[in-house]
Amino acid sequence: MENGGKNKAIPVAALMLSVALIISSIVVMGGFVKVKSLQNTLSVKGSAKKQIKSDFAVWTGSFSVQSSELSNAYGMLSESAKKVKEYLVENGVPEQDIVFSAINTSTYNEILPNGVYTNRIESYRLYQNVEINSNDIDKITQISRKSTELINEGVEFQSNSPQYFYTKLSDLKLEMIELAAQDSKQRAQKLLSVTGNKPGKLRSARLGVFQITPLYSNEVSDYGINDTTSIEKEITAVVSCEFEVN
Repeated sequence: MENGGKNKAIPVAALMLSVALIISSIVVMGGFVKVKSLQNTLSVKGSAKKQIKSDFAVWTGSFSVQSSELSNAYGMLSESAKKVKEYLVENGVPEQDIVFSAINTSTYNEILPNGVYTNRIESYRLYQNVEINSNDIDKITQISRKSTELINEGVEFQSNSPQYFYTKLSDLKLEMIELAAQDSKQRAQKLLSVTGNKPGKLRSARLGVFQITPLYSNEVSDYGINDTTSIEKEITAVVSCEFEVN
């Protein structure tokens, strides 16, 4: 009876071993297919560049006065603001495009001969900014360069460099993404033509940062660039695509 029990145990053990081998084969085959599938892909970066011209500009200037009397300083600043406005209008800037900021005030305390500051206010300095937002790029550029002529009229004036923008950037970015993706596929086709293969379905795509730089600049940043210093610019888009290989 013991021998009969052993004989029954042997086929059962053999059956379990066979099942285990079959399962192992399936796992191995599945792993092979997965690895093979992963190997049958190609990752390619595509790019697109386009020249753009700014269509909107922002310019700011600032002026200030100083006086021992606060009320006198306000009067002087009002007179300076009037001269600034008249100058800008005379140079072709529409009055509605001229915006004056709030007035900022700084105080200067008396300093004794030994260098110690006292609580007595010796003078007041008042500051004010003027800003112009306009689609007239040439006009803004001209104003930024000439406005220091106000110094000849007794205004302590400082002109800042304009900022230049392209207002249709959102729509352009969509176009650039499409062009960069097309370039990626064309590169994949060139690479695979050597082996007689072709790019198949797009498995994944990753958009890089946009680089908006001055024209002919080779500046690049991992975080992207959005230049506002130049009128003529170049926008670059990069897309990384992974294709199936047929």
